[in-house]
Amino acid sequence: MDIIAAVSDPAVPSSRLTRIGIPRPLAWGFLAVLVFMIGDGIETGYIATFLGEQPGSSRGTAETAIAIYGAAVAIGSWLSGTLSTMYGPRAVMRAGAAIWIVFEILFLTVGLTTGPAAMILLYSIRGLGYPLFAYGFLVWVVAATPSDRLSPALGWFWFVFVAGLPTLGSLIASFSIPFIGAHGTLWLSLALVIIGGALGSFAVRERTGSRPLSATAGARNLLDGLTICWREPKIAVGLGVKIVNAAAMFGFFVFLPFFFESLGFSSSRWLLLNTLIFVANLVGNVAVGFLAHRLGWRRTVTYVGALGCAAATLLMYYGPLTAGSNFSIAAICGCLYGLALAGFVPLSALMPAMAPSGDTGSALAMLNLGSGLAAFVGPAVVAIFRPLVGIAGVVWIFATLYVLAAIASRWLTTRADPAVARISQP
Repeated sequence: MDIIAAVSDPAVPSSRLTRIGIPRPLAWGFLAVLVFMIGDGIETGYIATFLGEQPGSSRGTAETAIAIYGAAVAIGSWLSGTLSTMYGPRAVMRAGAAIWIVFEILFLTVGLTTGPAAMILLYSIRGLGYPLFAYGFLVWVVAATPSDRLSPALGWFWFVFVAGLPTLGSLIASFSIPFIGAHGTLWLSLALVIIGGALGSFAVRERTGSRPLSATAGARNLLDGLTICWREPKIAVGLGVKIVNAAAMFGFFVFLPFFFESLGFSSSRWLLLNTLIFVANLVGNVAVGFLAHRLGWRRTVTYVGALGCAAATLLMYYGPLTAGSNFSIAAICGCLYGLALAGFVPLSALMPAMAPSGDTGSALAMLNLGSGLAAFVGPAVVAIFRPLVGIAGVVWIFATLYVLAAIASRWLTTRADPAVARISQP
């Protein structure tokens, strides 16, 4: 994908937005992603229990639905980069918003009243929507932002993404469910997605995203994004580490609501806890930016991200299990996980830095694919292994995956890593 070649360098007027790192022509897009992802993230803390309570459904049905939904997210993540290059990011964002809105309406009106099969099908197809919208805008940011301003712009993208999914989304759900119910809250999420989709589709005036980013891009670029994994084995390792990065997080969304319910937590209490976890993650994202510059990208991923998450994953289960319904203990354990999760942030710098010149776009495509596959792998692990080894066994599986990611991360080396660059200096 020749994304970088499409970069335009407009004279951006000095403004408060520019000074804090948000490209002024794209400002409405950042707001659009925030609102859209709040709408998408509203359900994350309770959708597993909601689906499991539907007529003819069960906890296993809910786990299957979320795993298939995750597969759709992975496909959408993989397609977003190449489709944005072929048709332009704005068109891909519009397609993503349309898919989300149409299939959410069908899910709420037909899927929930027809039976488990229709429910799973319609909910899963909706999973294509958010990665096309959000990652389509990510490509737009990369294509339209001058290189000397790109790093802070990418930082703001991930800030609004995580602030919406699941941080503010879960917070809104914790207040709305007691008043309008779980079903009514899903309609509220639809309204927010419509607003975010409209902002992203029509309010952003920057011209780069309104046209194809490459005259030569085609379907073969989808395969180019995959072949880099065997041409450059480090990228394959990075893909695996990226999958593990968020797999447990998505798995938590499936079984932790049931777990905390068994400890006596109300739905609103769990959603508030979920919000605190990702507020801590947002704080960690900022702190890790400074830490990684001193400690190095790879070391931060290994020690803070992988090993930190391995320990915090066990704490997320055994801390509350020991303390019962003590919210403070659960919040401390959850916040430690959110902070440790931020240790994987340097992967966004490592993967493109490890790629040869000309393959940066393919490396970024694998980074997005890893994020999408995590949404499938996490729920799939829960669906397959929870009936066999229980919740405790699933927790140990995720902790083990994090340890394996720490071992694998030793191969994520590049001279661009700040720790390596300092050693190389005379």
